[in-house]
Amino acid sequence: MRSYSGLDRSIYFLCLAQVVNSIGHFVHPFLTMFLTQKIGMDPVEAATYVMLSAAAWVPGSLLGGKIADQIGRKRILVLFQSLAAAALVPCAFLGVSRIIPWLLIGSSFLHGVAEPVNDAMITDLTVAEQRKGAFSLLYLSHNIGFALGPMIAGFLFNRYLAWIFLGDAITTGIAVVLMALFIKESAPSEQQIAESFAEDRSEERAERGGLIKVLLKRPFLVAFMFIHIILSFVYSQSAFSLPLQLSEVFTEAGPRFYGTIMSFNAVVVTVLTTFVIHSTERIKPALTVAIASLFFAVGFGMIGFVRTLPLLLLSTLIWTVGEILEATNTSVYVANHAPITHRGRINAIAPIIMWSGFGLGPPLSAQFIERFSLNDIWPLCFALSLLAAGLLFGMHLVENRYRRNRDGLSAVDTEI
Repeated sequence: MRSYSGLDRSIYFLCLAQVVNSIGHFVHPFLTMFLTQKIGMDPVEAATYVMLSAAAWVPGSLLGGKIADQIGRKRILVLFQSLAAAALVPCAFLGVSRIIPWLLIGSSFLHGVAEPVNDAMITDLTVAEQRKGAFSLLYLSHNIGFALGPMIAGFLFNRYLAWIFLGDAITTGIAVVLMALFIKESAPSEQQIAESFAEDRSEERAERGGLIKVLLKRPFLVAFMFIHIILSFVYSQSAFSLPLQLSEVFTEAGPRFYGTIMSFNAVVVTVLTTFVIHSTERIKPALTVAIASLFFAVGFGMIGFVRTLPLLLLSTLIWTVGEILEATNTSVYVANHAPITHRGRINAIAPIIMWSGFGLGPPLSAQFIERFSLNDIWPLCFALSLLAAGLLFGMHLVENRYRRNRDGLSAVDTEI
C-alpha cells in the first residue's frame, strides 16, 4: 500500500469515482446482445452499430484533449460525463426503438470527450516518482468496478432491461457528483507554464505550437506508441482467438471455460496489482513494458500447446501479470513525456494510436487463421511479443544514452 500513500486527495476521489462509474458500466458490454436479441438486428447490422459506437469515441477523445488543455480539466470532466449519462436516460423509456443505438453512439462520443481528462489530471497532480502508484490505483479502481458491473447487468438484461440504461446513468451521475464536490481543478496555471518555459529541462517542459509539432520533438514517445500497437494486437487475441481456440478444443465446454478464464483474469488483476506494481516501482516505465511483453510472449504463446483448464489458468495468470505491468506503466511513460501545455491532447492521441492494434487484431487475425490455422496464431503472438520486448529494450537503452549525453552537455554549458 506504500505506493498509494501520500497522493493528492483529489486522486483518491477520482479513483473512487472510477469505481462507481465502472460498477455501472452496463450498456456497452451487452450492446451486441441488445441490438440482436431486443431490437432484432441481424449480426452484420448490429456489428455496424457497435463499430460506430466505438468509432465515435475517437473524435470525442481528440476534442476532449484539446479543450481540456484550453479550458481546464474539471469542468470538462463534469460536463461531458453528465451529458453522457443524460443521453442514456431516454433509452430506458423507448422500448426497442431504433433511436436507441444513435443515443448510445452519442453517449460514446461524450464519454470520449471526458476520457483524456482522467489521465491528464493524474499527471497534473503527481510528480514522476508517484505516477506508477497513482496510475495503478486508477487501473485497479476500474477493474474492481468492472468486475461487478457486467455481472449485475447480466441479471438485469432479461427481466429489467430499462435498468440497464438507468443504472448506467445513475452510477455515472453519482461519479459526477463525487468529482464536482471533491476533485479540484488541476490544469497548470499560467505561472506554472511560464516557469516551465524558463526552468524545466525535462520532457514535461511547456511547449508552444500544435500537437504534431510537439510529437516531432519527442521521437521516443512516438516510437513507444507505435511499438505498443504490436502489444495491443497480441492482447486482442484474449477477446478474439482465445474463445475460438477454447471452442475448438473443448467444444461445448468452450464458452464456459472462456467465462472462467475472464473471471480469473479479473481476480488476478484485483489481487496482484498492488504487489506487481510495488515489486517493479524502481524499474523505468519503458523497461517495465518490455518485461510485460515477455509475460505476453509466454502467456499467449503457450495457449496453442495446452489442453487442460489448469494450464489455461496458468497461461492467464502469466499474461495478466503482463497486462498489469503494461496498463500502468504505459500511462506513466506517456505522462512523463507529455508537456504540461499539451497533457490533454497527448492523453487523447496516445490511446488511439497505441490501441489501434486491438481494433485491427480481429480482422487481421481472421485472415491469418484462414490462411494458416487457429493454432498458428499463438506462435505468432509469441514472436510479436518478443519483437516488442526487443524494440522497447533497445529504445530504453538509446533513450537513456541520449539523456545522459543531454544532461552532460547541459552541465558543461551551465559551468561555462
